[in-house]
Amino acid sequence: MRQFVLAGCMPLLALAGCVPRDPTPEILPPAPLPPAPAATNPATPAISHGAPTRVLSETDADRLRHTSGITLQWIGWDERGPLEVTVDDDGVWQLSGSQTGEDGGELLVRGRIVEIGEGYFTLRGLVSIEDAPDAGRSCRQDKMWHFAITQNRRYYRLREFEWCDYLTDYVDIYY
Repeated sequence: MRQFVLAGCMPLLALAGCVPRDPTPEILPPAPLPPAPAATNPATPAISHGAPTRVLSETDADRLRHTSGITLQWIGWDERGPLEVTVDDDGVWQLSGSQTGEDGGELLVRGRIVEIGEGYFTLRGLVSIEDAPDAGRSCRQDKMWHFAITQNRRYYRLREFEWCDYLTDYVDIYY
C-alpha cells in the first residue's frame, strides 16, 4: 500500500487546491519551450538605428516638414518654442524642439521619427520637462512616443498624458 504526504495543506484540501503527493517524486523530462511570440504590431516596427523612417502619409510628412513650434501647456501656448525636423540622405527623420518659460520651466523633445502615418507620427527619443508647472519637478524619459492629430486640430499632441507623476502634460507640435 502506498503512503501519501500532504505537503503544506490545510484541512480544507479541496478549497486550498492541494492534492496528495507521492513521497518519491518522479523525474519528469523538461517541459517544451513555449512557441515564439507572434510578430509585433506592424504599425510599431522594430527600431534599428539608421533604418529609414516609414512614411505612410505624404500629407503628414509635409506637415512635419513645415512645423511652426512646440508648446507645453504649463509654460504657455502664446510663445511657441523652436522646433526643427530634418531628413538625412538615408531617409532618417530627426526631430528636435524646446520651449523655455519666463519662470524657468523647460521642455525638450528630441529623437528619431520612426513612422509617419495618417494623422500621427511615432518618435523614438527623449521627452524632458523640468520645473514645470512647479519648481523642482523633473520628468525625463527616453522611449517610444506617439503624437497624433485629434479633433481636427492644427497640431500633433503627445498621446502619453500622465507619463510622469500623474500630472497631465500637453505637449503640442504645430504645423
